[in-house]
Amino acid sequence: MQRWIGAAVIGIGMIGGLGSAHPVRAAEATKAEKQAAIRKEAQATLTKLYAAKPGARSAIQKAAGYAAFDNFGMNLLLLSTARGKGVAVANQGKKETFMKMMSVGAGLGLGVKDFRAVFVFETPEGLNSFINSGWDADAHADATAKAGQKGGSFDGAISVSPGVWVYQLTENGLALQATLQGTKYYKDDDLN
Repeated sequence: MQRWIGAAVIGIGMIGGLGSAHPVRAAEATKAEKQAAIRKEAQATLTKLYAAKPGARSAIQKAAGYAAFDNFGMNLLLLSTARGKGVAVANQGKKETFMKMMSVGAGLGLGVKDFRAVFVFETPEGLNSFINSGWDADAHADATAKAGQKGGSFDGAISVSPGVWVYQLTENGLALQATLQGTKYYKDDDLN
């Protein structure tokens, strides 16, 4: 029991140390620098996706828009958290909206997970809803699906709601399932 308590104290200290180091760097960066860093990460995410699933490039180009996120998650004993930043882009006009994501959950474990997600929106309404109302994922989707009646394929993507698809990438490549449970996506008021 004392080992578990000791591990928890060390883990909490590590999380606190990571959390305190990041805001110092973030506070020093200008708004334009923060936006540029998010754009760079989004492009790296898209490049990684296109390498894993070349057909995703066409699906994204034909869509109303997309959102790319870089996420960092931690699981410490009974608490799991993740947070990240990204950008939603309307393909028509290339308007960008900078966004954040956050999730908190429960689950036994210990570890760190770096993952990326790319949302693809078939309709402008779906994209606008995601941007303006945020999106609260309270589901766990497992499957690879096709766009059905439209005949287009989102090979490797998971349908998370009508007209909204997500590709989730891990260090090992494209994930076969998307774990979005308890995740909230919302506008970053400081960067828009």
